[in-house]
Amino acid sequence: MNLFKIFLTAFLIDNVVLMRFLALCPFIGMSTDEDKSTGMGLAVTFVTVLATCVTWPIYKFILEPAGLVFLQILVFILVIASLVQLVEFFLKKAVPSLYKSMGIYLALITTNCAILAVTFDVISNGYTFAESLVYAAGVALGFLLSLLLLAGIRRRIRTSPIPAFLKGTPVLFVAAALLSMAFMGFKGLVQ
Repeated sequence: MNLFKIFLTAFLIDNVVLMRFLALCPFIGMSTDEDKSTGMGLAVTFVTVLATCVTWPIYKFILEPAGLVFLQILVFILVIASLVQLVEFFLKKAVPSLYKSMGIYLALITTNCAILAVTFDVISNGYTFAESLVYAAGVALGFLLSLLLLAGIRRRIRTSPIPAFLKGTPVLFVAAALLSMAFMGFKGLVQ
């Protein structure tokens, strides 16, 4: 399969947040401003690509040949949790302000269903190692894109006249739904 097609599909057409509705907790919680969104998006990108880089060979060269495919969920979650700890240690030392602003959402990357979904998708789609990495990068950067788009919308909402019954969470969900509907327009790009 064409690597560009894989990337484009993962990035826009099947956007993990706006089309597959995964990772909604950090999508809503970390999109309050662009800096937090960028930090979370880059952390998720790092963990997603590295988790795919580690889990694909484990599955192909250890679990599958040994008939231990039933351990896939357990092994993949352990790998993701370890990588999140690595990111957490790095951010705590290198960028303490971002570490503090991410709060509980940094630890929640471990349970981010989008990351686990990517590791399962590359196996179920039969991707090669290179295709897997391209797919993982596409999904993660699509997550970053959706975070930044919602952060921009939220900034705009703060200065817009909103009816009282829509202020706060309701208008946020309306905006997210409209953003999701806009992404449906990308469905026809790749056939």
